[in-house]
Amino acid sequence: MKDPRIEKLAKNLINYSVELQKGEKVLIENFGLQRELVTALVKEAYLAGGYPFVLLKDQQVDRALLLGAEEEQFNMIADFEANVMSKMNAYIGLRSGDNINEHADVPDDKIKIHGSTIGKKVHRDIRVPKTKWVVLRYPTSNMAQLAKMSTEAFEDFYFDVCNLDYGKMDKAMDSLVELMNRTDKVRLTGPGTDLTFSIKDIPAIKCAGHANIPDGEVYSAPVRDSVNGVISYNTPSPYQGFTFENVKLTFKDGKIVEATANDTERINKIFDTDEGARYVGEFAIGVNPYILNPMQDILFDEKIAGSFHFTPGQCYDEAFNGNHSNIHWDMVNIQRPEYGGGEIYFDDVLIRKDGLFVIPELEGLNPENLK
Repeated sequence: MKDPRIEKLAKNLINYSVELQKGEKVLIENFGLQRELVTALVKEAYLAGGYPFVLLKDQQVDRALLLGAEEEQFNMIADFEANVMSKMNAYIGLRSGDNINEHADVPDDKIKIHGSTIGKKVHRDIRVPKTKWVVLRYPTSNMAQLAKMSTEAFEDFYFDVCNLDYGKMDKAMDSLVELMNRTDKVRLTGPGTDLTFSIKDIPAIKCAGHANIPDGEVYSAPVRDSVNGVISYNTPSPYQGFTFENVKLTFKDGKIVEATANDTERINKIFDTDEGARYVGEFAIGVNPYILNPMQDILFDEKIAGSFHFTPGQCYDEAFNGNHSNIHWDMVNIQRPEYGGGEIYFDDVLIRKDGLFVIPELEGLNPENLK
Protein backbone atom coordinates (compact mmCIF):
# COMPACT_ATOMS: atom_id res chain seq x y z
CA MET A 1 0.00 0.00 0.00
CA LYS A 2 1.38 3.38 -1.01
CA ASP A 3 1.97 5.92 1.74
CA PRO A 4 0.56 9.26 0.54
CA ARG A 5 3.00 11.07 2.84
CA ILE A 6 5.91 9.72 0.76
CA GLU A 7 4.31 10.91 -2.45
CA LYS A 8 3.73 14.35 -0.91
CA LEU A 9 7.37 14.52 0.22
CA ALA A 10 8.61 13.55 -3.26
CA LYS A 11 6.38 16.20 -4.83
CA ASN A 12 7.68 18.86 -2.42
CA LEU A 13 11.32 17.90 -3.00
CA ILE A 14 11.06 18.03 -6.79
CA ASN A 15 8.77 21.06 -7.14
CA TYR A 16 9.65 23.21 -4.10
CA SER A 17 13.10 22.25 -2.81
CA VAL A 18 14.99 21.97 -6.11
CA GLU A 19 12.30 23.55 -8.33
CA LEU A 20 13.05 21.14 -11.16
CA GLN A 21 12.17 22.61 -14.55
CA LYS A 22 11.42 20.97 -17.87
CA GLY A 23 14.57 19.57 -19.45
CA GLU A 24 16.67 19.82 -16.27
CA LYS A 25 18.69 16.87 -14.97
CA VAL A 26 18.51 15.77 -11.32
CA LEU A 27 20.83 13.32 -9.59
CA ILE A 28 19.09 11.30 -6.85
CA GLU A 29 21.80 9.83 -4.62
CA ASN A 30 20.62 7.35 -1.99
CA PHE A 31 22.66 5.87 0.84
CA GLY A 32 20.50 3.04 2.19
CA LEU A 33 18.36 1.73 -0.68
CA GLN A 34 15.07 3.43 0.21
CA ARG A 35 13.29 2.25 -2.91
CA GLU A 36 9.84 3.71 -2.20
CA LEU A 37 10.95 7.33 -1.91
CA VAL A 38 13.55 7.03 -4.69
CA THR A 39 10.90 5.60 -7.00
CA ALA A 40 8.47 8.38 -6.08
CA LEU A 41 11.18 10.97 -6.78
CA VAL A 42 11.89 9.46 -10.20
CA LYS A 43 8.18 9.62 -11.09
CA GLU A 44 7.85 13.23 -9.88
CA ALA A 45 10.94 14.25 -11.85
CA TYR A 46 9.39 12.86 -15.02
CA LEU A 47 6.08 14.60 -14.25
CA ALA A 48 8.00 17.89 -13.97
CA GLY A 49 9.54 17.27 -17.39
CA GLY A 50 12.98 16.57 -15.96
CA TYR A 51 15.49 13.76 -16.40
CA PRO A 52 16.24 11.74 -13.23
CA PHE A 53 19.54 9.96 -12.67
CA VAL A 54 19.97 7.59 -9.71
CA LEU A 55 23.10 6.63 -7.75
CA LEU A 56 22.62 3.99 -5.03
CA LYS A 57 25.15 3.53 -2.22
CA ASP A 58 25.41 1.56 1.01
CA GLN A 59 27.09 2.57 4.28
CA GLN A 60 28.67 -0.83 4.93
CA VAL A 61 30.09 -0.96 1.41
CA ASP A 62 31.29 2.63 1.84
CA ARG A 63 33.07 1.64 5.07
CA ALA A 64 34.84 -1.24 3.31
CA LEU A 65 36.02 1.14 0.59
CA LEU A 66 37.27 3.66 3.14
CA LEU A 67 39.22 1.10 5.18
CA GLY A 68 41.43 0.38 2.19
CA ALA A 69 41.34 3.85 0.68
CA GLU A 70 44.33 5.27 -1.17
CA GLU A 71 44.42 8.86 -2.34
CA GLU A 72 45.04 7.96 -6.01
CA GLN A 73 42.05 5.61 -6.00
CA PHE A 74 39.71 8.12 -4.36
CA ASN A 75 40.85 10.86 -6.72
CA MET A 76 39.71 8.60 -9.57
CA ILE A 77 36.36 7.99 -7.85
CA ALA A 78 36.03 11.75 -7.30
CA ASP A 79 36.79 12.45 -10.97
CA PHE A 80 34.11 9.95 -11.99
CA GLU A 81 31.47 11.41 -9.68
CA ALA A 82 32.49 14.99 -10.45
CA ASN A 83 31.98 14.32 -14.16
CA VAL A 84 28.40 13.21 -13.41
CA MET A 85 27.70 16.05 -10.98
CA SER A 86 28.97 18.67 -13.42
CA LYS A 87 26.21 17.69 -15.84
CA MET A 88 23.40 18.02 -13.28
CA ASN A 89 21.09 20.97 -12.67
CA ALA A 90 19.81 19.60 -9.36
CA TYR A 91 20.75 17.10 -6.66
CA ILE A 92 18.71 15.24 -4.04
CA GLY A 93 20.78 13.40 -1.42
CA LEU A 94 18.79 10.82 0.55
CA ARG A 95 20.62 9.43 3.57
CA SER A 96 19.56 6.49 5.70
CA GLY A 97 21.18 3.59 7.50
CA ASP A 98 20.96 1.21 10.41
CA ASN A 99 24.03 2.45 12.31
CA ILE A 100 25.16 6.06 12.75
CA ASN A 101 28.52 4.73 13.98
CA GLU A 102 29.25 2.67 10.85
CA HIS A 103 32.46 4.64 10.28
CA ALA A 104 33.59 4.63 13.92
CA ASP A 105 36.58 2.37 13.26
CA VAL A 106 37.69 4.04 10.02
CA PRO A 107 41.09 5.66 10.68
CA ASP A 108 41.31 9.44 10.60
CA ASP A 109 43.71 9.44 7.66
CA LYS A 110 41.17 7.50 5.56
CA ILE A 111 38.38 9.92 6.51
CA LYS A 112 40.63 12.79 5.43
CA ILE A 113 41.20 11.14 2.04
CA HIS A 114 37.44 11.09 1.44
CA GLY A 115 37.06 14.74 2.50
CA SER A 116 39.91 15.99 0.32
CA THR A 117 38.77 14.06 -2.79
CA ILE A 118 35.05 13.28 -3.09
CA GLY A 119 34.06 15.79 -0.43
CA LYS A 120 35.93 18.61 -2.14
CA LYS A 121 35.86 17.82 -5.87
CA VAL A 122 32.26 16.60 -6.03
CA HIS A 123 30.38 18.40 -3.28
CA ARG A 124 32.21 21.57 -2.22
CA ASP A 125 33.45 22.50 -5.70
CA ILE A 126 30.43 21.48 -7.81
CA ARG A 127 27.30 20.34 -6.02
CA VAL A 128 27.02 23.12 -3.41
CA PRO A 129 27.85 26.15 -5.59
CA LYS A 130 26.57 24.97 -8.98
CA THR A 131 23.37 22.93 -8.50
CA LYS A 132 20.00 23.32 -6.86
CA TRP A 133 20.39 20.80 -4.06
CA VAL A 134 18.63 19.36 -1.06
CA VAL A 135 19.66 16.63 1.38
CA LEU A 136 17.49 14.66 3.78
CA ARG A 137 17.31 11.56 5.95
CA TYR A 138 14.77 8.77 5.71
CA PRO A 139 13.07 7.35 8.84
CA THR A 140 14.56 4.11 10.13
CA SER A 141 14.29 2.12 13.34
CA ASN A 142 17.78 3.35 14.22
CA MET A 143 16.64 6.98 14.00
CA ALA A 144 13.58 6.16 16.12
CA GLN A 145 15.87 4.67 18.78
CA LEU A 146 18.07 7.77 18.80
CA ALA A 147 14.96 9.94 19.16
CA LYS A 148 13.73 7.63 21.95
CA MET A 149 10.46 7.04 20.12
CA SER A 150 8.54 4.08 18.77
CA THR A 151 8.99 3.43 15.04
CA GLU A 152 5.40 4.47 14.25
CA ALA A 153 5.57 7.62 16.37
CA PHE A 154 8.88 8.59 14.78
CA GLU A 155 7.49 8.14 11.28
CA ASP A 156 4.57 10.43 12.15
CA PHE A 157 7.02 12.98 13.57
CA TYR A 158 9.26 12.69 10.50
CA PHE A 159 6.51 13.43 8.00
CA ASP A 160 5.13 16.29 10.14
CA VAL A 161 8.60 17.85 10.11
CA CYS A 162 9.42 17.21 6.46
CA ASN A 163 6.04 18.10 4.99
CA LEU A 164 5.30 21.30 6.92
CA ASP A 165 4.56 24.54 5.08
CA TYR A 166 8.08 25.72 4.29
CA GLY A 167 6.74 28.54 2.14
CA LYS A 168 5.15 30.05 5.25
CA MET A 169 8.40 29.64 7.18
CA ASP A 170 10.31 31.28 4.32
CA LYS A 171 8.23 34.48 4.57
CA ALA A 172 8.47 34.56 8.38
CA MET A 173 12.27 34.46 8.17
CA ASP A 174 12.53 37.74 6.25
CA SER A 175 12.46 39.88 9.39
CA LEU A 176 15.26 37.90 11.04
CA VAL A 177 17.38 38.11 7.89
CA GLU A 178 16.89 41.89 7.75
CA LEU A 179 17.78 42.29 11.43
CA MET A 180 20.91 40.13 11.16
CA ASN A 181 22.04 42.08 8.12
CA ARG A 182 21.90 45.27 10.24
CA THR A 183 23.65 43.71 13.24
CA ASP A 184 27.28 44.09 14.27
CA LYS A 185 27.75 42.54 17.72
CA VAL A 186 26.20 39.23 18.84
CA ARG A 187 26.29 37.92 22.39
CA LEU A 188 25.22 34.40 23.40
CA THR A 189 24.68 33.58 27.07
CA GLY A 190 23.53 30.59 29.08
CA PRO A 191 24.86 27.93 31.46
CA GLY A 192 28.60 27.68 30.77
CA THR A 193 28.29 30.08 27.82
CA ASP A 194 29.22 33.73 27.41
CA LEU A 195 30.37 34.41 23.89
CA THR A 196 30.68 37.56 21.78
CA PHE A 197 31.45 38.06 18.10
CA SER A 198 30.63 40.27 15.14
CA ILE A 199 28.56 39.40 12.05
CA LYS A 200 28.95 42.83 10.48
CA ASP A 201 28.75 42.83 6.66
CA ILE A 202 28.37 39.03 6.46
CA PRO A 203 25.05 38.12 4.81
CA ALA A 204 22.30 36.27 6.65
CA ILE A 205 20.82 33.38 4.68
CA LYS A 206 17.43 31.82 5.30
CA CYS A 207 16.97 28.06 5.02
CA ALA A 208 13.36 27.05 4.52
CA GLY A 209 13.29 23.78 2.64
CA HIS A 210 15.50 24.52 -0.37
CA ALA A 211 18.73 22.88 0.85
CA ASN A 212 17.85 20.65 3.81
CA ILE A 213 14.75 18.67 4.71
CA PRO A 214 13.87 19.08 7.50
CA ASP A 215 14.80 22.74 7.50
CA GLY A 216 14.40 25.79 9.67
CA GLU A 217 17.44 27.97 10.29
CA VAL A 218 18.87 31.36 9.42
CA TYR A 219 22.65 31.39 9.22
CA SER A 220 25.50 33.82 8.91
CA ALA A 221 29.12 33.62 10.06
CA PRO A 222 31.22 35.47 12.61
CA VAL A 223 33.91 37.85 11.47
CA ARG A 224 36.77 35.36 11.61
CA ASP A 225 38.90 36.93 14.34
CA SER A 226 36.07 38.44 16.39
CA VAL A 227 35.03 35.47 18.53
CA ASN A 228 35.87 35.67 22.23
CA GLY A 229 34.61 33.83 25.30
CA VAL A 230 33.34 30.38 26.18
CA ILE A 231 30.61 28.14 24.79
CA SER A 232 29.26 24.92 26.29
CA TYR A 233 27.20 22.74 23.96
CA ASN A 234 24.35 20.82 25.61
CA THR A 235 23.51 18.26 22.92
CA PRO A 236 25.38 15.12 21.85
CA SER A 237 27.35 15.69 18.65
CA PRO A 238 28.27 12.70 16.44
CA TYR A 239 31.31 13.38 14.23
CA GLN A 240 33.51 10.98 12.28
CA GLY A 241 31.86 7.96 13.89
CA PHE A 242 32.11 9.10 17.53
CA THR A 243 29.50 10.87 19.66
CA PHE A 244 30.96 13.81 21.56
CA GLU A 245 29.29 15.12 24.71
CA ASN A 246 29.90 17.96 27.16
CA VAL A 247 31.86 19.90 24.55
CA LYS A 248 33.28 23.18 25.87
CA LEU A 249 35.27 25.55 23.67
CA THR A 250 37.22 28.65 24.69
CA PHE A 251 37.92 31.28 22.01
CA LYS A 252 40.45 34.08 21.83
CA ASP A 253 40.45 36.40 18.81
CA GLY A 254 38.51 33.88 16.77
CA LYS A 255 40.58 30.79 17.54
CA ILE A 256 39.69 27.79 19.70
CA VAL A 257 42.46 27.91 22.30
CA GLU A 258 40.99 25.22 24.55
CA ALA A 259 38.63 22.33 23.80
CA THR A 260 37.33 19.72 26.23
CA ALA A 261 34.79 16.92 25.86
CA ASN A 262 34.14 13.32 26.85
CA ASP A 263 37.19 12.54 24.71
CA THR A 264 39.39 15.62 24.88
CA GLU A 265 42.27 14.06 22.98
CA ARG A 266 40.03 13.00 20.08
CA ILE A 267 38.30 16.37 19.77
CA ASN A 268 41.60 18.24 19.68
CA LYS A 269 42.85 15.96 16.92
CA ILE A 270 39.84 17.01 14.86
CA PHE A 271 40.52 20.68 15.56
CA ASP A 272 44.13 20.10 14.47
CA THR A 273 42.98 18.87 11.04
CA ASP A 274 44.10 22.18 9.52
CA GLU A 275 44.43 25.83 10.49
CA GLY A 276 40.79 26.67 9.74
CA ALA A 277 39.42 23.90 11.95
CA ARG A 278 40.01 26.05 15.06
CA TYR A 279 38.06 28.98 13.61
CA VAL A 280 34.31 29.24 13.07
CA GLY A 281 32.57 29.15 9.70
CA GLU A 282 28.89 29.44 10.65
CA PHE A 283 26.50 30.88 13.22
CA ALA A 284 22.86 29.86 12.85
CA ILE A 285 19.55 30.13 14.69
CA GLY A 286 17.18 27.13 14.63
CA VAL A 287 13.39 27.57 14.42
CA ASN A 288 11.68 24.33 13.31
CA PRO A 289 8.56 24.07 15.52
CA TYR A 290 8.30 20.27 15.36
CA ILE A 291 11.91 19.49 16.33
CA LEU A 292 12.33 19.91 20.07
CA ASN A 293 14.91 17.37 21.26
CA PRO A 294 18.28 16.16 19.94
CA MET A 295 18.47 12.79 18.21
CA GLN A 296 22.14 12.73 17.19
CA ASP A 297 21.34 13.54 13.58
CA ILE A 298 22.58 16.99 12.66
CA LEU A 299 20.05 17.53 9.85
CA PHE A 300 17.40 17.47 12.57
CA ASP A 301 19.34 18.75 15.59
CA GLU A 302 20.58 21.98 13.98
CA LYS A 303 16.95 22.99 13.28
CA ILE A 304 15.68 22.51 16.86
CA ALA A 305 13.27 25.23 17.97
CA GLY A 306 14.99 27.55 20.43
CA SER A 307 18.50 26.46 19.46
CA PHE A 308 21.56 27.89 17.80
CA HIS A 309 24.59 26.20 16.31
CA PHE A 310 28.12 27.52 16.21
CA THR A 311 30.24 25.68 13.68
CA PRO A 312 34.01 25.24 13.64
CA GLY A 313 35.48 24.86 10.16
CA GLN A 314 34.60 25.75 6.60
CA CYS A 315 32.32 28.71 5.95
CA TYR A 316 29.73 28.87 3.19
CA ASP A 317 30.29 30.98 0.08
CA GLU A 318 26.94 32.72 0.64
CA ALA A 319 28.04 33.89 4.12
CA PHE A 320 31.76 34.10 3.50
CA ASN A 321 34.11 35.02 6.34
CA GLY A 322 37.34 33.77 4.74
CA ASN A 323 37.69 30.58 6.77
CA HIS A 324 38.71 27.42 4.93
CA SER A 325 38.90 23.93 6.38
CA ASN A 326 38.26 20.28 5.57
CA ILE A 327 35.84 20.13 8.49
CA HIS A 328 32.45 21.76 9.01
CA TRP A 329 31.14 20.65 12.39
CA ASP A 330 27.69 21.87 13.37
CA MET A 331 27.40 21.73 17.18
CA VAL A 332 24.14 22.67 18.84
CA ASN A 333 23.10 24.53 21.98
CA ILE A 334 19.41 24.51 22.99
CA GLN A 335 18.29 27.55 24.97
CA ARG A 336 14.76 26.52 26.00
CA PRO A 337 14.15 26.41 29.80
CA GLU A 338 14.25 22.62 30.07
CA TYR A 339 17.81 22.74 28.68
CA GLY A 340 18.96 25.50 31.01
CA GLY A 341 17.73 28.57 29.13
CA GLY A 342 19.82 31.27 27.54
CA GLU A 343 19.77 34.57 25.69
CA ILE A 344 20.73 36.02 22.32
CA TYR A 345 21.57 39.73 22.09
CA PHE A 346 22.02 41.72 18.85
CA ASP A 347 23.89 44.98 19.44
CA ASP A 348 23.08 44.74 23.16
CA VAL A 349 19.32 44.28 22.54
CA LEU A 350 17.75 41.04 23.80
CA ILE A 351 16.09 39.36 20.79
CA ARG A 352 15.52 35.81 22.12
CA LYS A 353 15.19 34.53 25.68
CA ASP A 354 14.86 30.89 26.71
CA GLY A 355 14.25 29.90 23.09
CA LEU A 356 11.47 32.39 22.29
CA PHE A 357 11.82 35.59 20.28
CA VAL A 358 10.86 38.59 22.39
CA ILE A 359 10.74 41.47 19.90
CA PRO A 360 7.54 41.95 17.83
CA GLU A 361 9.10 41.67 14.36
CA LEU A 362 10.45 38.18 15.13
CA GLU A 363 7.47 36.66 16.95
CA GLY A 364 6.28 35.07 13.69
CA LEU A 365 9.16 32.60 14.07
CA ASN A 366 7.99 31.29 17.44
CA PRO A 367 6.68 27.70 17.26
CA GLU A 368 2.96 28.47 17.61
CA ASN A 369 3.14 30.67 14.51
CA LEU A 370 4.93 28.19 12.24
CA LYS A 371 2.85 25.03 12.68
